[in-house]
Amino acid sequence: MTDQIVQSTRIVLASRPHGAPVEENFRLETAQLPPVGRGQVLLRIIYLSLDPYMRGRMSTAESYAEPMEIDDVMVGGTVAQVLASRFPGVDAGDYVLSYSGWQTHAVEDGARVRKLDARRAPLSTALGVLGMPGFTAYAGLLAIGKPVAGETVVVAAASGPVGSVVGQIAKLQGARVIGIAGGPDKCDYVRGRLGFDEAVDHRSPEFAEQLAYVVPDGIDVYFENVGGPVTDTVLPLLNTYARVPVCGLVSQYNLPGRPDGPDRLPAFMNYVLTKSLSVRGFIQSEFVDDWYPGFLMDMSDWVQSKRVRYREDIVDGVENAPAAFMGMLEGRNFGKLVVRVAEE
Repeated sequence: MTDQIVQSTRIVLASRPHGAPVEENFRLETAQLPPVGRGQVLLRIIYLSLDPYMRGRMSTAESYAEPMEIDDVMVGGTVAQVLASRFPGVDAGDYVLSYSGWQTHAVEDGARVRKLDARRAPLSTALGVLGMPGFTAYAGLLAIGKPVAGETVVVAAASGPVGSVVGQIAKLQGARVIGIAGGPDKCDYVRGRLGFDEAVDHRSPEFAEQLAYVVPDGIDVYFENVGGPVTDTVLPLLNTYARVPVCGLVSQYNLPGRPDGPDRLPAFMNYVLTKSLSVRGFIQSEFVDDWYPGFLMDMSDWVQSKRVRYREDIVDGVENAPAAFMGMLEGRNFGKLVVRVAEE
């Protein structure tokens, strides 16, 4: 089995986007994989995660991770089944979490995959609520936001894979939770299905007035996922000593340069100073050593007991990943966006 010739259908970076990605930035191709070497595994990709951070990897702008090169396979977390293994402890038939990107098959180092138990939870959740997005929410909120019972927590992109988990964990801590989402359907979901206390539509002309109305005592924790006008609306409502975990700025990812308009940094820094704000950007990987074991234990329990609920937006076919990704950056997905590359 390890000597078989396997071809992978994959999406590669054809060119770097200027502004929002377009179809021409991606290329669908087929390539032959190398033989499985000692310490390696051959994988059949089943699910592919699509996440906003991938837009940054398409660019050469300075970031926390190296950019992709032209003709590289698009990066991404994956759930896969092992077809062949030359790595002790990982066997053919096992399901694993890997970082194989936008393709149908891959050869990976066995030490870089993590075995999954398909009996504990649906395999796709390893890319969402029980994976990187869920851990981002868990670590960012508890390590930086540190909500306590009775405080008010506001979450941007509240129907998404990170924001939805942030709000539910905050509720478990006894906080009052307000979600910000785009459109009535998402707000209804956040309020009704996820159990947030209130949800406000940032697309509404009355967004600023509605948000101020539902936080009469101000905001103690603001979990930042979007930036832009939403942040501008939130800032005046922050209480003294408010904490702001900065997870993402998705509203700015497609901008080709600095936003148009006046420089808002002086006003922002004035809020930081006069309200003694704690603003902390973070990448989830920095918390793995201290927080990941607790996350796996807590989140597994919360999901199984339905104290944390989740929603997935599943698209079929690796060839449809570019269109789904571009739509996600425009807010068209509803829940954790996953590409089903193959049947389980």
